Amino acid sequence: MIFSKIKPKNLAYIELHFAVVLFGVTAILGELISLSAITLVWWRVLLAGIAYFIFLRIANRHVPSIGKHEMKYIWIGFLIAIHWITFYGAVKLSNASIGVISMATTSIFAALLEPVIVGKKFRWLEVLVGLLMIPGMYLVVNELDTGQIIGFSVGLFSAFMSSLFACYNKKYLVKDQEARISMIEMFAACLFCTPFVIYYSVVKDQNFMPVGMDYVYLIILAIACTTVAFLLTLRSMNYVSAFVSNLAINLEPVYGILLAILLLNQHKELNLQFYIGVIMIMLIIFSFPFLPKPKEEQNVSD
Repeated sequence: MIFSKIKPKNLAYIELHFAVVLFGVTAILGELISLSAITLVWWRVLLAGIAYFIFLRIANRHVPSIGKHEMKYIWIGFLIAIHWITFYGAVKLSNASIGVISMATTSIFAALLEPVIVGKKFRWLEVLVGLLMIPGMYLVVNELDTGQIIGFSVGLFSAFMSSLFACYNKKYLVKDQEARISMIEMFAACLFCTPFVIYYSVVKDQNFMPVGMDYVYLIILAIACTTVAFLLTLRSMNYVSAFVSNLAINLEPVYGILLAILLLNQHKELNLQFYIGVIMIMLIIFSFPFLPKPKEEQNVSD
């Protein structure tokens, strides 16, 4: 086989970037799927949870029962649900490009939240880098219409929730138990969404069942962009440092916007000022991994 001839570290780079591309596709699929944001998330986490369950059974790994030690993962699953609901809400209120670029603010939220939640040393330089993104954000939203600005604002809240659940995941993650923990979180997210899905389906008479190509898009979203992308990222971490991994994941907004232009022709909806703002934001994001780091972090990630 072709991949058998590739060195493990080089294969890890390929897997990592493929995972990041898959993450970038999620916004595109969110715009293509006709379901409401919360119903879309319900199907995504349900299918992803089932996929993790099947993976654990095939891999002959223990499928966890839910006890008091797992309760923290249930709460994290609720945070994940809120993040994805607001993310797809942002996409549907505006478009995929705006939804993706709003997620580029995750780093500034992480800089503020991680010292509080994880106990990491507070770094003013990280906060300063986040503040430097404000001019780019101004260019992004300055020429947007009201609906797009609302979508961008919802996207900012989604970025905050993403940073919040990521910090708690980092705090409580157990090595070699990532798939089991993720399965609990996916089913917990499904549980969180269920009352709202029932309300909107019964009271508001919104579509619950996918129609047409929704089935295909949902399977791609749940299996490829959630389960597979996550597992590829974990595999790559056996050979790639956290520094390289974070640098690659910073490409997600770039991939997302390029895919939105290629697949959805969204360059017709956005002006030059938007893309200048995007470039400014991405330049700052790419500079983030090169910031001076404490010696203890250098030893771990580099």
